[in-house]
Amino acid sequence: MAQPQHPAIAAFEVEAGVLHVGGIPLPRLADRVGSTPFFAYDRRLLTERVAQLRQSLPADVHLSYAIKANPMPAIVQHLARLVDGFDVASGFEMKTALDTEMNAEHVSFAGPGKTCEELSRAVAAGVVIHIESERELRTIAGLAREQEMRPPVALRVNPDFELKASGMRMGGGPQQFGIDAERVLAILSDVALAAVDFRGFHIFAGSQNLSADNIKITQEQIVDLVLKLADHTPAPIRHVNIGGGFGIPYFPKDKPLDLKVTGSYLAGIIPRLRAKLPEARVIVELGRYIVGECGIYVSRIVDRKDSRGTTFLVTDGGLNHQLAASGNFGQVIRRNYPVAIGNRVTNPEEETVTVVGCLCTPLDLLADKIALPRADVGDLFVVFQSGAYGMSASPTAFLGHPPPVEVLV
Repeated sequence: MAQPQHPAIAAFEVEAGVLHVGGIPLPRLADRVGSTPFFAYDRRLLTERVAQLRQSLPADVHLSYAIKANPMPAIVQHLARLVDGFDVASGFEMKTALDTEMNAEHVSFAGPGKTCEELSRAVAAGVVIHIESERELRTIAGLAREQEMRPPVALRVNPDFELKASGMRMGGGPQQFGIDAERVLAILSDVALAAVDFRGFHIFAGSQNLSADNIKITQEQIVDLVLKLADHTPAPIRHVNIGGGFGIPYFPKDKPLDLKVTGSYLAGIIPRLRAKLPEARVIVELGRYIVGECGIYVSRIVDRKDSRGTTFLVTDGGLNHQLAASGNFGQVIRRNYPVAIGNRVTNPEEETVTVVGCLCTPLDLLADKIALPRADVGDLFVVFQSGAYGMSASPTAFLGHPPPVEVLV
């Protein structure tokens, strides 16, 4: 079996130059799916990633999967047996989580702008609601009285710090997320009077970070803040979600997060929390890090053309399915995701091409001026690191093309 050079490809099996997903050669998998484009997720890689986290993180830390990273029901069902909880951010995601065997008390519902209907369902289900505003607290308290329930809740805190060098800042400064740290003490007195079961706090400062040192600094700040607030809570703290922020390497110069170092840092921080909050369920919430590297996006080359010195490979996919790879989902300077010709992975790189989708917009760019083996019409173009924020984060209705199929193999 040939060993590919790119680290994003190296996790997948390659035989006779053909990429395998879940042990299935890519051309055969395309036949099985019945059409391109499609997303394929490797069950083995998903299981192995959770096992790596279990080996590296402290044993008393609970691992929660953030469903927003990839809400495909088959993935959520598979992870229900592997992780300790789910974090959801909509009523649909809550339903997806509750359709699994996961205990409702291990499902948390976060996010701004929850509707009254969503909150009513959350109260009835018994999931832990992460409160994002004073108004949300009042709404939940009213629903609790109506339903004669005492819903478990936690306050989501917007800290006065952020996770440095994050792909996306989720804390510090003005935010739509959570309650500003300086206002939490006043709100805790309202929580004490409401018909709710106060569990603790959720503090999420940033995402997509590749620095173990930056993550450590932020986790220390989170613990400091929780311990400061703990003296003023209406009940013992039993729920501390410290977020995650673990990133994956998308681009050539990215260095993977050192998971063992991250785990050792966390092991040094947790005892201080445990000493004061022995009942707390300490939760690390991860989405992209769990599922991102297990998935690929596959489209078929349908045309090959030259234009004024540039060779274009045109595929039947595009930004309507994989917006992030096009550079239109958070990139300031566009860079190529790791890609390959899935049925010619180990062939020598013979040409520099630009790979585009089938949409009538210049934004539909999947790889720009990249060296690849010579590819022809009918070959399969693969975008790696596509397990998270792929189809669900893309404008699938754009120009009326059909949505891609998703498979877990």
